[in-house]
Amino acid sequence: MPQLTRHHAHWPAGVPHTLDVPERNIFDHLPQRAELHPERTAIDYYGRHTTYRTLHDGAVALAGYLQQHLEVRRGDRVLLVMQPCPQFVMAYYAILRCDAAVVALSPMSTDAELRYYASDSGARVAVTMQDFLPRLQPLLDDGALEGVVVGAYSELAGRPQDVPFMTIPDFVLAPREPGNHPLVHDFMGALAADIAPLPSSARGADLAVIAYTSGTTGKAKGAMMSHRAFVQTLNQRIAWMGFGEDDTELTCMPLNHMGGMAMMNVLLAGGRTQVQLSRWDAGAAVELLERRRVRVWGGVTPMIVEVLAHLAEKPRDLSSLRYVLGGATPIPQAVADEIKQRFGLTLIESYGMTETCSASHVNPPHAPRRQCAGVPWIDSDARVIDPVSGAELGPREHGEIILHTKTLFDGYWNMPHATAEAFIEIDGKRFLRSGDIGYHDEDGYFYVVDRLKRMINASGLKVWPSEVESWMYGHPAVQEACVIAAADSRRGETVKAFVVLRPEARATVTPEQLIEWARDTMAAYKAPRLVEIVDSLPKTPTGKVLWRVLQQAQNEQDQALARTA
Repeated sequence: MPQLTRHHAHWPAGVPHTLDVPERNIFDHLPQRAELHPERTAIDYYGRHTTYRTLHDGAVALAGYLQQHLEVRRGDRVLLVMQPCPQFVMAYYAILRCDAAVVALSPMSTDAELRYYASDSGARVAVTMQDFLPRLQPLLDDGALEGVVVGAYSELAGRPQDVPFMTIPDFVLAPREPGNHPLVHDFMGALAADIAPLPSSARGADLAVIAYTSGTTGKAKGAMMSHRAFVQTLNQRIAWMGFGEDDTELTCMPLNHMGGMAMMNVLLAGGRTQVQLSRWDAGAAVELLERRRVRVWGGVTPMIVEVLAHLAEKPRDLSSLRYVLGGATPIPQAVADEIKQRFGLTLIESYGMTETCSASHVNPPHAPRRQCAGVPWIDSDARVIDPVSGAELGPREHGEIILHTKTLFDGYWNMPHATAEAFIEIDGKRFLRSGDIGYHDEDGYFYVVDRLKRMINASGLKVWPSEVESWMYGHPAVQEACVIAAADSRRGETVKAFVVLRPEARATVTPEQLIEWARDTMAAYKAPRLVEIVDSLPKTPTGKVLWRVLQQAQNEQDQALARTA
């Protein structure tokens, strides 16, 4: 079956169907913007404005320091662990300027997860903030890491008097704590050293980012993303959306998340201003949307719902908004309707995966459809197949969405078998199997209706039951575990674990104890919020757990509760 092109009838005027992007390093657009607009604000962080000149000079100086003092070289991997802040952006671009690869990790990662990511990626060095140093200290002590560059958010943040209309979190205001560990290097000291980096040669197909994404079996997998994929992504977004240099954007997504990372790159490549929050705060977001005259804002469903609730209590002048963007989780029809009513704007939804370097589908700005993933955009070929036979399906036939795009990842780090399983070849092209069940209509718009895989979508964060089960088996009292999704009014879905206890623990261990242990063992969004202790789990004759049986029973229970609410 040929590539789907019916959606070209709804293509934005003047937007090409294909792009020839240069073979460059993602870093390259930063010096260009610093030269064109040195004093323009790149980042507004709690009232302190970091200019393009300052951002560029800081990234270059940090790159030189990493090379000279920590021996970071081409092809090395460097951990990046911190909340969104100007230092994250500087460090991200500094690592790329070293021709090394960024391993950006969730701030919610636990000690065990950080150790796994460091070991799996082979990273020797980390850049972090002082609130994360205690979690990385054991890795320094046993030699798993050879050095850590540490800073404080306050060093590039505004003060309370700069933003009297909102509360700055305490961890952002905390001053830099002194230390004298020989393997801990000071972030601002590294910038002050002003060391010129070595010449750069990484570009195009070279590795830029390893993005860890939870897998269907075992621990998380590192998706390898090239410079070419990121350059293609940012050029796609700029061409498709028509953003101008004055289109200030409020960024609320975590920057370690592929969506947040892609937004960050697009903003800086376009010479725009990003207003940052280190931690989601709906009240602060509303204040900034109004006072900074923000023109572009995107978020997941819970964020949008909270902002709408604040506006219902106290209306604000948000007439500056040109775009409200949604992704990661389906946007309920009622929420889209309220956005239209309050802002006069149609929510623009998109769809993508870590492995596609963020979005593979997006709604045309002039012709968006509701509760719709959008159309395959520039240089993208998306189809729907029967997940068993691989046969291609026609309009409104439900099957697995598969994706071929110039932004596809290059495989999973050190996991060739998992890489091979992720792809299918059709018409001589390598397509990524998304694991999502959906369909396209007669106009070529795609809709996601279910998941082939067992992913749980908690407030836009992907949780794989098998990974959570893997961690749960680490508890000495757990004999068996099965993890499913349960309905949650705020998060959409939440994690629920069915647990069979070892005989010696059945009289002493409670669900509450298991929940508390899980919170200390894995990232908060992965940890089960519900635990049900059972005598046994339903299984097939061969011993496989029938998780679908548990999921179906949970769905029926949730639906019954919803009807009586």
